[in-house]
Amino acid sequence: MTKTITFNELRDIKDRLPDGSMHCIADELGVNVETVRNYFGGYNYKDGKSCGLHIEPGPNGGIVVLSDTTILERAFKILEEEGVSIPVVEA
Repeated sequence: MTKTITFNELRDIKDRLPDGSMHCIADELGVNVETVRNYFGGYNYKDGKSCGLHIEPGPNGGIVVLSDTTILERAFKILEEEGVSIPVVEA
Protein backbone atom coordinates (compact mmCIF):
# COMPACT_ATOMS: atom_id res chain seq x y z
CA MET A 1 0.00 0.00 0.00
CA THR A 2 1.42 3.41 -0.91
CA LYS A 3 1.05 6.55 1.17
CA THR A 4 1.58 10.15 0.11
CA ILE A 5 2.55 12.78 2.70
CA THR A 6 4.63 15.94 2.75
CA PHE A 7 8.31 15.83 3.59
CA ASN A 8 7.64 18.15 6.54
CA GLU A 9 5.03 15.70 7.91
CA LEU A 10 7.51 12.84 7.61
CA ARG A 11 10.20 14.84 9.45
CA ASP A 12 7.69 15.83 12.15
CA ILE A 13 6.96 12.15 12.79
CA LYS A 14 10.70 11.43 13.04
CA ASP A 15 11.24 14.37 15.39
CA ARG A 16 8.51 13.14 17.76
CA LEU A 17 10.06 9.69 18.11
CA PRO A 18 11.82 9.04 21.44
CA ASP A 19 15.60 8.60 21.49
CA GLY A 20 16.65 5.16 20.32
CA SER A 21 13.56 4.59 18.17
CA MET A 22 15.53 4.38 14.92
CA HIS A 23 17.63 1.56 16.39
CA CYS A 24 14.52 -0.24 17.72
CA ILE A 25 12.80 -0.08 14.32
CA ALA A 26 15.97 -1.22 12.54
CA ASP A 27 16.47 -4.16 14.94
CA GLU A 28 12.83 -5.21 14.71
CA LEU A 29 12.82 -5.14 10.91
CA GLY A 30 16.32 -6.55 10.47
CA VAL A 31 17.67 -3.56 8.56
CA ASN A 32 20.57 -1.15 9.05
CA VAL A 33 19.72 1.89 11.20
CA GLU A 34 20.87 4.13 8.33
CA THR A 35 18.15 2.59 6.18
CA VAL A 36 15.55 3.72 8.74
CA ARG A 37 17.11 7.19 8.84
CA ASN A 38 17.02 7.31 5.03
CA TYR A 39 13.29 6.52 5.20
CA PHE A 40 12.82 9.71 7.23
CA GLY A 41 14.76 11.85 4.78
CA GLY A 42 18.37 10.91 5.43
CA TYR A 43 20.73 10.27 2.58
CA ASN A 44 23.45 7.87 3.78
CA TYR A 45 23.33 5.32 0.98
CA LYS A 46 26.86 4.10 1.69
CA ASP A 47 25.79 2.39 4.93
CA GLY A 48 22.00 2.34 4.46
CA LYS A 49 19.64 1.57 1.62
CA SER A 50 16.75 3.30 -0.04
CA CYS A 51 13.52 1.96 1.35
CA GLY A 52 10.69 2.74 -0.98
CA LEU A 53 10.28 6.47 -0.89
CA HIS A 54 10.16 9.01 -3.69
CA ILE A 55 10.38 12.77 -3.05
CA GLU A 56 9.00 15.38 -5.44
CA PRO A 57 9.82 19.08 -4.86
CA GLY A 58 6.98 21.30 -3.73
CA PRO A 59 5.47 23.18 -0.78
CA ASN A 60 6.02 21.87 2.77
CA GLY A 61 9.28 20.25 1.76
CA GLY A 62 7.73 18.49 -1.20
CA ILE A 63 5.61 15.39 -1.61
CA VAL A 64 6.85 12.01 -0.40
CA VAL A 65 5.38 8.84 -1.85
CA LEU A 66 6.03 5.85 0.40
CA SER A 67 5.72 2.57 -1.46
CA ASP A 68 6.24 0.61 1.78
CA THR A 69 4.64 1.94 4.96
CA THR A 70 6.11 -0.65 7.36
CA ILE A 71 8.58 1.78 8.98
CA LEU A 72 5.94 4.52 9.19
CA GLU A 73 3.46 2.17 10.83
CA ARG A 74 6.09 1.06 13.34
CA ALA A 75 6.90 4.70 14.12
CA PHE A 76 3.21 5.41 14.79
CA LYS A 77 3.06 2.38 17.10
CA ILE A 78 6.07 3.64 19.07
CA LEU A 79 4.50 7.09 19.40
CA GLU A 80 1.27 5.53 20.60
CA GLU A 81 3.07 3.30 23.13
CA GLU A 82 4.99 6.31 24.47
CA GLY A 83 1.86 8.45 24.73
CA VAL A 84 3.31 11.00 22.31
CA SER A 85 0.80 12.89 20.21
CA ILE A 86 0.61 11.50 16.72
CA PRO A 87 0.54 14.14 13.99
CA VAL A 88 -2.41 14.09 11.66
CA VAL A 89 -1.27 12.90 8.24
CA GLU A 90 -3.67 13.57 5.39
CA ALA A 91 -4.59 10.52 3.31
